[in-house]
Amino acid sequence: MTASRISHRDLADTLVRLRAGVSASDLHGSLTGFLCAGGKTTADAWPSALELDAGHAGELLDDAFPRLYRHCREQLDDSDLGFEPLLPADDVGLAERAEALVEWCRGFLGGVGLASAGQAQGELSAEVREIVQDFSTIAASSFDYDDDEEDETALNEVLEFVRVGVLLLYSELAPVPVRARSTAPASRRLH
Repeated sequence: MTASRISHRDLADTLVRLRAGVSASDLHGSLTGFLCAGGKTTADAWPSALELDAGHAGELLDDAFPRLYRHCREQLDDSDLGFEPLLPADDVGLAERAEALVEWCRGFLGGVGLASAGQAQGELSAEVREIVQDFSTIAASSFDYDDDEEDETALNEVLEFVRVGVLLLYSELAPVPVRARSTAPASRRLH
């Protein structure tokens, strides 16, 4: 069953209501980075695993959080490579969408850091280290806007780079996808 997708706006509204002190893009990036780096958690426990500081602990069970987790996990495990960072809709201004992508990358790096605490950087392949470095560059970026059409194209190119980078990192760093483990036929071989 496919998880019902939560919109950026709905998640942002939930985070404001919970006084969580984090943006929707940052939070989705954090969860994605945590899962990509092999972080272990569940749909109900991930806010604690990511050390999310929400206003009222009882409200962490808000339906938005398990939905976000299930959707993120499904997208990462999607054999059609359908992962997309959770960002504002296309009808939102270019500057706001670009800033959300910067926040998403910051969150992603934080999530990777939480999941891989204690893992030596030398254990990562050169390709993974390069992608992480590129995400760091994006996370530290400040964009200038001169031409809406060119800037829109540039944002889409950066977004596609991030999307593919996430999938590459996930394929190298994360354990076998949940779906592959749960649907794999049992071996008939006897030892």
